[in-house]
Amino acid sequence: MKFSYVNPTLIQFGQQQIASLTDLIAKDQKVLVVYGGGSIKKNGVYDQVAAALEGFGWVEFSGVGANPTIEVLDQAVKICKEQDIDFVLGVGGGSVIDGVKYIAASAVYDGEGWDIPTGKHKVTSALPIGAVLTLPATGSESNQGSVVSKAATKQKLPFMSPAVQPKFAIMDPDVMKTLPQRQLVNGLVDAWVHTCEQYLTFPEGALVQDGYAEALLKALKVLGDNFENQDDAWRANLMWSANQALNGLIGSGVSQDWATHMIGHELTAAYGVDHARSLAIVQPSLLRNQFAVKKAKLEQMGKNVFGLAQSDDLAELTIQAIEAFYHSLDVATQLTEHGEDKAAAIDNIIGKLEAHGMLALGENQAITLKESREILEQAVA
Repeated sequence: MKFSYVNPTLIQFGQQQIASLTDLIAKDQKVLVVYGGGSIKKNGVYDQVAAALEGFGWVEFSGVGANPTIEVLDQAVKICKEQDIDFVLGVGGGSVIDGVKYIAASAVYDGEGWDIPTGKHKVTSALPIGAVLTLPATGSESNQGSVVSKAATKQKLPFMSPAVQPKFAIMDPDVMKTLPQRQLVNGLVDAWVHTCEQYLTFPEGALVQDGYAEALLKALKVLGDNFENQDDAWRANLMWSANQALNGLIGSGVSQDWATHMIGHELTAAYGVDHARSLAIVQPSLLRNQFAVKKAKLEQMGKNVFGLAQSDDLAELTIQAIEAFYHSLDVATQLTEHGEDKAAAIDNIIGKLEAHGMLALGENQAITLKESREILEQAVA
C-alpha cells in the first residue's frame, strides 16, 4: 500500500529529561499546564516542571481524570480563550494528553467542542502542545489521535488531526516508580492491543512492519512475565514499547483493525471499565469471531511471538496464549461490571455502537452489528 509517514514529535527520553522543558517552549509564550488528580505533586514531577518553567508565564489546570470528559476539559478551554494561552502542556498519561489535544483544538474553535469528536468540525488548527509523559500506555504523546468522553450522554469518541500532534514529548521512566501497579498493568495491556490492532489482520508481505510489531509484542510479553521485577531497564522498555506501538510506524502501509477499540470504548463509557481492561475483554472473543480471516496472522503470531509449534490448532492456541497472558496479569477477559442482566447489557452496547455509526468495523469492514452482538455474547459473562 502507498503511505505517507512523518512523525515530527521531538522525543526527550531518559532520566532527568524534564529539565529540558526550559528549552522546548519559547519564553514569550503563555503556557497552560494541564494535569490529572494531583499525583504529580506527590512524586516530584510537578516540582520539576515548575523549576523548568521558572521565568515563564504559566497557569495550571488540574482534575483531568481517566477517560477525560468534555465537561471538565471545557473549563480549560475557557481559560485558554480568556487568558490568551499560547501553548498547552500536558503532564500525565494518555488521558491527560488526549484531553490536552481536545483543549488545544477547541480553544481556537468558536462552536461546541463536542463537534470535534463527532466529526461535525474538522480540526485544521490548534494551539501548539507538548507532553510530559507520566504513564506509558497510549502513545498519545507522539501521535495525532485523541479520545474524549461526554459524561452527560455516556459517549466516548475518537478524533485525529495533524494539528494536535505534540511538538515534543518528555519521557523520563523514573516517573513510573510511584505509579499504582494496576496502572502499569493497564499500560502494558494497552500497548499490547495497540500493536495487535495493526498486526493481527491478514498477511500483506510487510516484513518490516510485521517484524517490528513482533519485536514489540515479544518485549511486552517479557515485561509482563517479569512484572514483579521492575527496575530501571524494565520501566524504560515499557515506556518506549508503548510509545512505539502507536507512533504511526508499524501501521504505515498495512491494513488496520481497531474494532476491539471501538467496542471497548462503549464498555468503558457504559460501565466505567478501565480502557485497557475493556480491550482485554473484547479482543479474544473478537479474534474467535473473525477466526477465518485472521487465522494466518494468528498462526504467525503463535510461532514468532509465543514460540508455539506448528499444529492444526495453532491459531486457537495463540488466542489461548493471549488470554493466558492477560490472566497472568490478573486482567479479566469477560465483562462482569454489567450486573446480572447480560441481555440488557448487550442490547445497551449494540445500541451505542449503532448510534455512533459503528456499523462496519475491522480491517475488512466485516464486523457489522450482527458480528458485534456475537462478540459480546462471548465477551459478557
